[in-house]
Amino acid sequence: MDLMSSEQTERELMRVQANQVELVERIMRAVPEDATVQVLPGLFFHRYSINNKPNHGVSDPAFCVIAQGSKEVLLGDHRYRYDPAHYLLATLEMPTISRIIEASKEKPYLSMRLQLDPNLVSSVIVEAGYHSPRKQVAGDVKAINVSTLDANLSDAVVRLARLVESPGEARILAPLITREIIYRLYMGEQSERLRYRAALGGNLHRIIKVMNRLRAEYDKPLRIDDMAQDIGMSVSGLHHHFKTVTAMSPLQFQKHLRLQEARRLMLTENLDAASAGYRVGYDNASHFSREYKSFFGNPPMRDAEQLREVVSQSS
Repeated sequence: MDLMSSEQTERELMRVQANQVELVERIMRAVPEDATVQVLPGLFFHRYSINNKPNHGVSDPAFCVIAQGSKEVLLGDHRYRYDPAHYLLATLEMPTISRIIEASKEKPYLSMRLQLDPNLVSSVIVEAGYHSPRKQVAGDVKAINVSTLDANLSDAVVRLARLVESPGEARILAPLITREIIYRLYMGEQSERLRYRAALGGNLHRIIKVMNRLRAEYDKPLRIDDMAQDIGMSVSGLHHHFKTVTAMSPLQFQKHLRLQEARRLMLTENLDAASAGYRVGYDNASHFSREYKSFFGNPPMRDAEQLREVVSQSS
């Protein structure tokens, strides 16, 4: 690396660090206590002062930046850890497990999440001059990935965060900066993955069709043969492409959906374990309890009781 390139790299690093400091200050002002707050349409600030237990949920298409602390996301057998030097990009709705790794009262975990409308993503990519992905390597097309946060992307992030304190300007400028962020993501390290997501043909739209069917029919028996026939794939082809995109088999994907819904039913509708298991498609209560404990770490009713205690303490 020559002297000019070295100086440019150093200047860009200083920009990223300065932006990080400003982002910390703005999130701290906007969220004075531990909480997740939607500060603008589709834009969320997060602040937490303790390392939390694994959080089971469904990720939506989003761009996530950490201002302070670090976090780990588990998708299938893949772990993704990111911090202020990296961003996370999720391109599909996926059942995930996440956990804050670094947080304290003195230095709380602070982050920003921007929801990404798939139609807007496609629109920006088309305007930028879409072309088919140059390669379709399995490792490049996972629904979640982490990349280095560069200076230009970091600049756009901070400009969007500033609009939280200028709601009049936000109405006009936030959509423009959101488009810029999508454009910079498309021109950055995850370009190939965004091209793959935007592709109209190929296997992705068929896998998404299967995912949507699994979400709608999570409580019904899994009929892989029917699903494969419905999308014009062999059973082995469906398994291969589904795992390429989601890092899970269709059966694992369905199990995640079932167990998360059972947990919600016990917490919000006060169902007992057997009834919740039956509602989400389990015929055998013992089988349901074993899978639930393996997934969440506690038997169903104990887990529900602990969650209710957490909710009551925070309310």
